[in-house]
Amino acid sequence: MTLHGKVAVVTGATRGCGRGIAVELGAAGATVYVTGRTTRSSASPMRRTETIEETAELVDAAGGTGIPVRCDFTSVSDVDALRDRIAADHGHVDVLVDDVWGGDPFVEFGTPWWESDLDRGIGVVRNGLDTHLITLHRLLPLVLARPGGLVVEVTDGDVEDYPGPVGIPYYLVKSGVRAIGRWLGEELAAVGATGLSVTPGFLRSEMMLEHFEVTEANWREGVEKDPNYIMAESPRYIGRAIAALAADPAVSRFAGRTLASWTLMREYGFTDLDGTRPDWGRWHDEVIKAGIDPTTVDASTYR
Repeated sequence: MTLHGKVAVVTGATRGCGRGIAVELGAAGATVYVTGRTTRSSASPMRRTETIEETAELVDAAGGTGIPVRCDFTSVSDVDALRDRIAADHGHVDVLVDDVWGGDPFVEFGTPWWESDLDRGIGVVRNGLDTHLITLHRLLPLVLARPGGLVVEVTDGDVEDYPGPVGIPYYLVKSGVRAIGRWLGEELAAVGATGLSVTPGFLRSEMMLEHFEVTEANWREGVEKDPNYIMAESPRYIGRAIAALAADPAVSRFAGRTLASWTLMREYGFTDLDGTRPDWGRWHDEVIKAGIDPTTVDASTYR
């Protein structure tokens, strides 16, 4: 698997999935434009410490070339500036991964929509959907400058089932991103490119590690808060999934689909950082949906 000579753009690459994806694209040899709002000199409303410069350095260390570019994807002028820089540097984009989200701190989990804050809810939708529309409008021409481009929309979940008490804005964003992936599958196929959506499983993002009061080194202790955390996957897992897609000359067979880290693991055989292959989809179906006590299950058979 190699992406040497390929140009990739990852939106929302400051942390979480975006960082894991950027690093793994770099590990495969790509030049990666690492984009997001938080830099060493400028914080975003997320109020997190991770920066795009840190992600770019991780891309370099993995063997790729990381180029940090601050970009607020709610700002058309910011995205225009990003587009113009890439056009001047390379003239095209081979892989566009649209991972902008920035909504978790503003989602009112468990609050009925009619009792929630309207402005916060609308802000979640703007952060999660408007950003994707702006990104695609401005950057798709660079993807289409050469045949064979790949566009990946990053969502949460691979089905349209009721996702629990997450509120209308969250559900609208994540289902909307899947709908964008389906649209891209049809529209891009006619012009020599591939579009699709991808979801991680139970993600060990920086925010989730803090929530479970663990680190990447001792993450398994998070089962004390939630026994299903035994199936958590690092952000690099979804990164390896997308790197495998980007290196697959027959990736067009997946056009328009919503794929998952676990389905792509079955397809390509990659592992997570610890050498295991967490299968969140099978765990969800056979343990959670079946109502089985997860503490009674041998989790190693799902990894």
